[in-house]
Amino acid sequence: MVNNGNIPVIMVKGKTLAEVWERSLIKLWEGGIEIKTEYDNPKDPPSKDCTMIMVVEDPMAEPRIHRAFPGGLEDLEIYRQEVLYGIHDSWVDLASPTKWDYTYHERLFHYEVNEKVIDQINSYLIPRISGTPYSRRVQAVTWKTWLDPQVNDPPCLQRIWIRMPRDGNGNLVLNLHSYWRSRDAFKAAFMNLFAISELQKMLAEKISERLRKEVIPGQMVDISDSYHIYGKDFQNPELPQSFQGFLKMYRERDFNERVWTTGFAEPFFEEVRQKLKKE
Repeated sequence: MVNNGNIPVIMVKGKTLAEVWERSLIKLWEGGIEIKTEYDNPKDPPSKDCTMIMVVEDPMAEPRIHRAFPGGLEDLEIYRQEVLYGIHDSWVDLASPTKWDYTYHERLFHYEVNEKVIDQINSYLIPRISGTPYSRRVQAVTWKTWLDPQVNDPPCLQRIWIRMPRDGNGNLVLNLHSYWRSRDAFKAAFMNLFAISELQKMLAEKISERLRKEVIPGQMVDISDSYHIYGKDFQNPELPQSFQGFLKMYRERDFNERVWTTGFAEPFFEEVRQKLKKE
C-alpha cells in the first residue's frame, strides 16, 4: 500500500454483527496505515489504523457473536448492562484516579450540564421519533466540550442518530447510526457493536409501546474516525487473545466454527444476571 499521508477510508457491509466485525478487522489489517499512538511503549510497533464505516444490515440476525472477541460471554453481558441499564454508573468519579471518567449510559441517560441532568433517550429521542419518524434531528451526544479534552479517558462514542423510514409494507424500521472518534478495533469494537445493537432493540421496543404498533430494528451503520489495532496486540503470536490468534482462527476454521448464537450464550448471560442481582 502506498503511503500518501492520508488516512484510508474503508467500508465493509454484511448481514450480521459477527460477519461485519470480522470483515472489518481483515480489511483494516490489509489496508490500514501504520501510525503511532499516544499509548505506545517505546518498543511497540506502530498501530494499524483507518477510518472505518461498518454497515450491519440485520443486527438481530444470528449468529450474532464472534468467538474471537477478547473477553468472555460473561464480560459481554456485563458490558451490555452497563450501556443499557447503567449498572456501573456509580463508578464514575472524575475526582478519583481509581474510578471511571464516564459510562455511555451515564452520558446518554444522565447527561449533566450546569447542574441539570438530561435523559436524552427517554426525554427526547423516544418522544421525538415517535411523533416525527422521519425527523433528521433525533440524536444523543456524549461529548462535553468543557470537560472531555482534559480527562485521561474521554468517550470514544460521540453520538447516536436514529430515523424511522417505512418499508414496502408500511412498517416503521428503526435505523441507527453510531459515531466514534476512536476505537480499538480488536479489543473493544465487537462489544461496542453488540451493546449498541441491544440499545437499538430497546429503543424499537419502547417506541413500539408508545405507538402501539410494531417497530422493526433495521440497519445499523457504525462510523469510526480512528479504527485501530495496537501494535502490541499483534506483536506476540503466543498470546492466546492476540490479533495473531484471531488471524489463526480466521484462516483455519469455517465461519460457523468462528461464531456463536445468542441462544448458545443465553445460559451464560443468565448466570451473570443472577450474580449481579446479588451484588
